[in-house]
Amino acid sequence: MAGKPKFAVFGGGSWATAIVKMLTSNLDEVGWYMRSQTALEHIQKRSHNPNYLSSVEFDTSKLRLSNDINEMVTYADYLVFVIPSAFIDSELQKLTVSLKGKVIVTAIKGIVPETSLIVGDHFYTNYKIPFKDIAVITGPCHAEEVALEKLSYLTIACADEKKAKIISKNLSNDYIKCNISDDVKGTEYAAMLKNIYAIAAGIAHGLGYGDNFQAVLMSNAIREMKRYVKKVHKMKRDINDSAYLGDLLVTGYSVFSRNRMFGNMIGKGYTVKSAQMEMSMIAEGYYATKSAYNLNQQKGKKKAKTPIINAVYDILYDGNDPKQVFSKLTEKLN
Repeated sequence: MAGKPKFAVFGGGSWATAIVKMLTSNLDEVGWYMRSQTALEHIQKRSHNPNYLSSVEFDTSKLRLSNDINEMVTYADYLVFVIPSAFIDSELQKLTVSLKGKVIVTAIKGIVPETSLIVGDHFYTNYKIPFKDIAVITGPCHAEEVALEKLSYLTIACADEKKAKIISKNLSNDYIKCNISDDVKGTEYAAMLKNIYAIAAGIAHGLGYGDNFQAVLMSNAIREMKRYVKKVHKMKRDINDSAYLGDLLVTGYSVFSRNRMFGNMIGKGYTVKSAQMEMSMIAEGYYATKSAYNLNQQKGKKKAKTPIINAVYDILYDGNDPKQVFSKLTEKLN
């Protein structure tokens, strides 16, 4: 990795597009992998992603575009994965080249369904990537506000501070500020959990609960997150830091939150399938709910107390009536 490191982004959605935008403000060339050759050709010709954040215009001379995942892995030193967790395993199955010596940067906020692992652990367990070569990008930061160049903050978590600083340097600009953390697992679990709580916030809104209840729900959610993360990875952390509480709040309240939008539709009476069909983007929290619930249940008597996760699971996976489930949930909050 002599000289200036090369970055490549894997994914074609809004968050991938936003990260490419950040990187191109600092680098002369950024690799960008996505499956759709049609989308890549559109970007090359029209200078914007036809499907997500289409207002963002790119200098295509700075983009190295490819729908060949092996070509992009070979090209870059820092591999930024932004493929939805539900599809990351199938995409990685296409690899024929080694990931050895690469720095894996995950901006995926979910659990890999096939292994029930957070993405960093998935790379460590299945691809033998050392933890010092795994980093996490977390918020609070919505892609739509990056597109508008509104001041936003990121947290870069990595066991190797030097690598965290390299990632931070190449993402930072006038409207992006980066903090560094060594809580790789904690920030990644928190990024996954906040999507579940955002679905809960959306369901509450769809059912007609007001701002007063939403405040209580978010207050309970951050405490529930603290209990859950402590069970899966015990270390000293301040749950009120932006990477945890800040990311939870923006995802739970923002009009840009796809998970809140998904939950709102469920609260209004949509079925899970109909809500998914109507949305053009993946609500990571749907998949995270099942994985987080099952992972907690496996701990038996040592499991964390998670009434909000349990309520969302009851609605999404057991098909229980949202109104009845939330009526019972309100008795468990304080």
